[in-house]
Amino acid sequence: MTAFMHHLSAATGAHFTNYPELYQYSVERRGEFWREVWNFCGIRGEMGDRLVDDPDKMPGARFFPTSRLNFTENLLRRRDDTPAIIFSGEGRRRTVTHAALCDDVARFASALRQAGIAPGDRVAAYLPNLPETIVAALGTAAIGAVWSSCSPDFGVQGVLDRFGQIEPRILIAADGYFFGGKQFNVLPRLEEIQRALPTVEHTIVVPYAEIRSHSVERSISWAEWLSRGTNPSTEFERFPFNHPLYILYSSGTTGVPKCIVHGAGGTLIQHLKEHQLHCDIKPEDRVFYFTTCGWMMWNWLVTALASEATLLLYDGSPFYPDGNVLFDFADDTGMTLFGTSAKFIDAVNKAGLTPAHTHRLDTVRTMTSTGSPLATQLCVTSARIRPSAITLSRSRVRLSSATM
Repeated sequence: MTAFMHHLSAATGAHFTNYPELYQYSVERRGEFWREVWNFCGIRGEMGDRLVDDPDKMPGARFFPTSRLNFTENLLRRRDDTPAIIFSGEGRRRTVTHAALCDDVARFASALRQAGIAPGDRVAAYLPNLPETIVAALGTAAIGAVWSSCSPDFGVQGVLDRFGQIEPRILIAADGYFFGGKQFNVLPRLEEIQRALPTVEHTIVVPYAEIRSHSVERSISWAEWLSRGTNPSTEFERFPFNHPLYILYSSGTTGVPKCIVHGAGGTLIQHLKEHQLHCDIKPEDRVFYFTTCGWMMWNWLVTALASEATLLLYDGSPFYPDGNVLFDFADDTGMTLFGTSAKFIDAVNKAGLTPAHTHRLDTVRTMTSTGSPLATQLCVTSARIRPSAITLSRSRVRLSSATM
């Protein structure tokens, strides 16, 4: 944040002595503010000749109305052999390098093009929090198609309530997943979902649980799909700033979940601002959020690649085989940002765990919590998890806000 203040002062001549002054500047001179966020974060694309079409119209102003960018281009900044993704899931662990991630994204995108998928078409995913999920999402965004995902623990109707509204042409699912030491077979549900979505032309199955006793008609394996990407390219077509990127959903507590479309440029620049200014994410950092693909924090986590950080993915129960699994993961991977929810912190409290005493957690600089507000007692629990990663003030904890 301090580095950005210095950048903004040099670029605009404005002077800041504290955060409230910067905040007020962002409200009163929002065009200049967002231009310098773009520059400071190094967004790749054409900014265009206008920052906002009507600076006095809020809400309703259109930012960067003449700019063009590609979301995936901005996330695949590195192509070396350092880790882009470290995945752990109930006894399973693997690492994907930046180079391998780029290759798989290019092949996935090429296979989409070969199948006739065009900008604006929808790709729906019924997947755990896997490296393949990241590949598919970035491959989808690379060609300007629109991504939407649900967690595999959703029932058939919950999936159809969401995907039934968006008419996907591609459906991706895992054969199963693991939770609490148990294996769950997704394939029977997948068949029901496939039959109820008449717009789906291709169903891709990721063999995560390696369930071989059941097959889905008119489906193709993940490996075979990637093999169809015979013309992979690292050149990215750029789209308008507000080109649709994700479809997320409301909770469904007041009827069928409502579709919420997020634009590529707005998602990218807002996440970069939150990551780099509020969470201090830097290249080589290792960023974790305990989330499924049915929660918007998964989308938030993915964008950390744009800051050249390593994504830490965990899929499974946070209390299997015991309540230390995520803190073990933090120590094992050199985690720098530990993202979680008030519900998890409450569960740690009720289990009587004291990770600050049982784990090093010496690399963790930042804890973020989102979802429900933190009660006072949970602030104390947060301090027991990683005291130096948070600041206590008047029995409240100042955590980096992680919202979309």
